[in-house]
Amino acid sequence: MPIALDLAGLIPEIIGWRHDFHANPELLYDVHRTADFVSNKLRQFGCDEVVTGIGQTGVVGVIEGKRNSGKSVGLRADMDALPITEIRDLPYKSVTSGIMHACGHDGHTAMLLGAAKHLAQTRNFDGKAVFIFQPAEEGGAGAKAMIEDGLMTMFGLHEIYGMHNRPGLAIGEFAIRQGWVHAAMDDFTIIIEGKGGHAAKPHLCVDPIQIGSQIVNAVQSIVPRGENMLESAVVSITQFRAGTAFNVIPQTAMLGGTVRTFEPKLRDQIETRLAGIVDSIASGSGASATLSHERKYPATHNDPEQTDFAVAVASSIVDAARVNQSIPPEMGAEDFAFMLEPCPGAIIFVGNGQTAEHHDPHYDFNDEAIPFGTSYWIRLVEMAMPV
Repeated sequence: MPIALDLAGLIPEIIGWRHDFHANPELLYDVHRTADFVSNKLRQFGCDEVVTGIGQTGVVGVIEGKRNSGKSVGLRADMDALPITEIRDLPYKSVTSGIMHACGHDGHTAMLLGAAKHLAQTRNFDGKAVFIFQPAEEGGAGAKAMIEDGLMTMFGLHEIYGMHNRPGLAIGEFAIRQGWVHAAMDDFTIIIEGKGGHAAKPHLCVDPIQIGSQIVNAVQSIVPRGENMLESAVVSITQFRAGTAFNVIPQTAMLGGTVRTFEPKLRDQIETRLAGIVDSIASGSGASATLSHERKYPATHNDPEQTDFAVAVASSIVDAARVNQSIPPEMGAEDFAFMLEPCPGAIIFVGNGQTAEHHDPHYDFNDEAIPFGTSYWIRLVEMAMPV
């Protein structure tokens, strides 16, 4: 059974919270309304401690069990939305122009909040459950900001767990894997400085567009494009900006792109290789080039012991056959990776059914997933810290 009888009456309330979050989306760290809603609810539930302002606008609620032998387990949900205009005409459609919950963080926050309400009432565990509501998952590194504000040490976390919905995975199913789950993400910018001039006299110029084109082709050779590189890397040029007139060879050109890797050694190698390509092509063509390479997110790595435990928790809610333990890793990055670096843990996926994909303007979190996600959080706390 996905839910206990005493949880069934809570589901409509959780759905109501989810719809409220969906109708009032907020971006990155500017999640003040959502954070206030969450912190007020946690206080109403009777949490032993509610802390706000961690990582700018993050919220943490602490619930102690009937006994507290000292173990502390963290549960994380993300609160922010995306700068996307919603297309579907839902009863709870976003009222904020150009912003919508297109990744299901409204559902993540609501489910964790529902688990907090239930556990604050029952407290059927031995230890401390730490409910972490994080801002700025969508590109703002909110998890890193919370850690830098002392999240791990402030609450003495021994383990930490995350959850994300997955379109295409059936309702009532879970998916997880040990080891690498999401790739590390690096961004890079290349500024090429040539010599501009008249387009009819290219022999008097150093053309940054021609040089940039050489760099694009060379960069694509770092990783063979014709293979599935999930166990290796992806390097993609995604921006090329130069020139403002048809009869002028510009002075400068800008290239931008992304690198995705799993293994730290390979991440280092690609950064070095990219720098070498840019320098050799630019200098060999009589131009200069500057490479700015920024490491944004680490790779997400599920620890084996905590992954096995998450599988056991999910299998206590649904049939074990409905818990996929061998999903392939993905090249998309996940902010939760920052939390898994200092603390052992795992992230699991809960089925969202046949819905639009994440970041699609047609996307909506599936309310039918709420009983399963909420039950997972409750059972995880009770199984991790049994009385």
